[in-house]
Amino acid sequence: MVATGTIINVATVLVGGVLGTLLGARLPERMRETIVHALGLLTIVIGVQLSLETANVLIVLGSLLLGGLAGELLRIEGAIDRVGQWLQERTGGAAPSADGTPSDRSPGTTTRFSHAFLTASLVFCVGPMTILGSIQDGLTGDYTLLAVKSTMDGFAALAFASTLGPGVIFSALTVLAYQGTLTLGAGWADAVLTDPMVAEMTATGGVLMLALGLGLLQIKKIRAGNLLPALVFAPVIVAVVDALAR
Repeated sequence: MVATGTIINVATVLVGGVLGTLLGARLPERMRETIVHALGLLTIVIGVQLSLETANVLIVLGSLLLGGLAGELLRIEGAIDRVGQWLQERTGGAAPSADGTPSDRSPGTTTRFSHAFLTASLVFCVGPMTILGSIQDGLTGDYTLLAVKSTMDGFAALAFASTLGPGVIFSALTVLAYQGTLTLGAGWADAVLTDPMVAEMTATGGVLMLALGLGLLQIKKIRAGNLLPALVFAPVIVAVVDALAR
C-alpha cells in the first residue's frame, strides 16, 4: 500500500517550509513580528473552531488533565526541546529571530527551533481532515481530501517558516509518521475510531492549538508539548463513557 496522500502532504510542507525559510531571512524584523502575530491570531481562531467539535466538554477536560499529568511525568516538552536542539545543531544553527518566539538558546525554555517544529506539527496533524483523509486513502486509495489539505499545509508552512524558521521544515517528519501510520493502519483505525472519538480528539487538539496561539501572541507561554498525551486519552475516555452508558 502506498500512502500517496501523505507523500503529497510531506512534499508540500517541505517545499513551503524551504521557501518560507529562504523568504524569512529577507523580511524586516517588524514585518516578521506582524506575521507572527497574525499567525497567532489565526491559530487561536482555528483552535476555537476545532474545540467546538466536542459534544461533551468534560471529556476534553478529563483528557487535558490526564494528558497534562502524563506529559509532565514523561517530560515530553523537554524531549521535544532536545530533539529540536539536536536537529538545529546538524542543520547549521539558528534561524533569524523574530518577536513572539522563544530564543534559540534559552536555558530551561523551549528553543525557537523546537517551538517552530511543535507548532507546525500540531497545526498540520490536528483536525478531522488528517484522520478521515488518511483512513480514506488507506481504505480506498482516494487521496482527494489529503490533496486539499496538502495545498493548505503548503501555504501554511511557507507562512510559518518565514517567521518561525527552519524548524517548520522538520514537521514534515511528523506528518509522514502520523498520517502514514493512519493510512497503513486504516482498517484498524476505521474499526476502532468512531465519529465521537474523532470529534473529541479534534476538540482536544483545538485546545492545544489555543495554547500555541497564546504563545505566539506572547500572552502566556504554555507547555503545549506536555499536553500532547491528551490526544490519546480523548478516544479512550469516549470508549469508557460509552461502555458505562450501556
